[in-house]
Amino acid sequence: MRFAVRALFTLMTASGLAAEFDARVKWHSTAQWLPATDAQRDATGESRPLDHGADLRLLWRRNFDDLTVVVDHASTYLVGDTVESAADSGPTYDQTPTEDERRLLDLTWEVDEGNRHRLLHRFDRLALKYRTPRWAVTVGRDAVSWGSGLVFHPMDLFNPFAPTTVDQDYKAGADLIRIERLFDDGSDLEVLAVARHGEVAAGTASVAFKYRALVGGSELDVLAARHYGGGVVGLGLRAPIGGALIRSDLIAVDEVDGWTLSAVVNVDYSFRIAQNSVYVFAEFFRNGFGVGRLPDDLDHLPEALTERLGRGETFTLMRDYLAVGAQFRWHALVSQSLSLIANVRDASKVLQTSIGYDLSDAARLQVGFIKTLGGHGDEFGRIGTGDGLTIGGGSRGFLRVVYFF
Repeated sequence: MRFAVRALFTLMTASGLAAEFDARVKWHSTAQWLPATDAQRDATGESRPLDHGADLRLLWRRNFDDLTVVVDHASTYLVGDTVESAADSGPTYDQTPTEDERRLLDLTWEVDEGNRHRLLHRFDRLALKYRTPRWAVTVGRDAVSWGSGLVFHPMDLFNPFAPTTVDQDYKAGADLIRIERLFDDGSDLEVLAVARHGEVAAGTASVAFKYRALVGGSELDVLAARHYGGGVVGLGLRAPIGGALIRSDLIAVDEVDGWTLSAVVNVDYSFRIAQNSVYVFAEFFRNGFGVGRLPDDLDHLPEALTERLGRGETFTLMRDYLAVGAQFRWHALVSQSLSLIANVRDASKVLQTSIGYDLSDAARLQVGFIKTLGGHGDEFGRIGTGDGLTIGGGSRGFLRVVYFF
C-alpha cells in the first residue's frame, strides 16, 4: 500500500500537478459485549460482534499564488458482524462518513457490498481556497467547526463529533461557500452558506454569520443563522482565569412554540506531576431539545429532538449532562485518557478510557474501552424499543492504528 501511494505521488509530481501530497492509513477493530435483549444482537445473531475497518486517506494540495486546490480522497473497507445491521447499539466509536445523503453533492461510490463487508471511495475534501492577508474564500467541500465545546457541541451546526467518538483526526466535510474577513484589531467575520440533500433549498440549507471579537484577554463569538428554515442565534465566550481557560456557548433556536435554549460551559487546566504532563477538564451541557423523562416508546420522542438526532446535530435524548476527564502522559511515548459522561437526571454514565503508544513520529497505536453504566430505562443503560428489545447497555473495546506519511 505504501509503495502504491508513493508511486501515485511520483506520477502526480512528474506530471507537474502536485505541490503537496500526504496520506493517512488507519486500521480499527471494535468488539462489543451486548445484553441478551439487545436489538443489534437480535438482528445479527451475535452476542459478541466483532468489526474491522481500514481507511486510506490521500491528501493533495496545489498552490497557485493566493489560490489553493484541496482534494482529500478516502478509500474505506468495512468488514464484520454489524456492517449491514441498521440497529444502534450505543455510543459512537467512529464517524467515518460512508454516504453523502445529507450533502449537496454525492461524492461517494460504492465499489462492493455484501452481507459482512463494504468497500467505498469518497471525496471528503474537494475545494478551492483563496487567501489574502485580509480575506479568505472557500468554495466546495470543507470542514467547519464552531463553538467551544470539548465533549458536547451545541453551537456546531455542521457535522459535529459525537461525545464518544474516538477518531477525530478529520471532521466530515460539508458542501459550502465560506467568506472570512480579518480586521486590524484581530477580530474576524465569517459568512457561511451550506447546501444539503442534493439541492439548494431554504428548508434544508444553512446561512450563518459568526463574528469573533477580542475583548481584553477574552474572545467573544456572536452567531446568527438561518438553519433548516429556522432562526438560530448564539453567544460564545472564552476567558482565561489563572492558568485555566473557561469557555461557554449559549444557543437559541426559534421553534413553533418559542425559543429553545441549549448551552455548554467548560473549564480545562494543564499541570505537571513528577515531570509528567496532566490535562483535566470538566463540562456541563444543557440540551434544550431533550426530555426530562424518557418515554416508554422512543417513537414518542419530541419531533424537534428526533429531527436533530437524524441530522447528526445532537446525540443525547435528555437534558442535563456532566462530563469530566483527564489525560496523563506516563512516558514520552505512552499516554492515557479517561473520561466520564453522566446523565444528571437518571444517573446513568458512559466511562471511556484509552492508552496510546507512539510507535514513531508518524505512527500511533491506541487501545481503549467504553462501558455504559445504567439500569433498564436509563439513557446510558438499556432503553426499550417497544417490542421487547432494547438498545444501549453493554461494553465496547477498540484498537486503532494510524500511520501518516
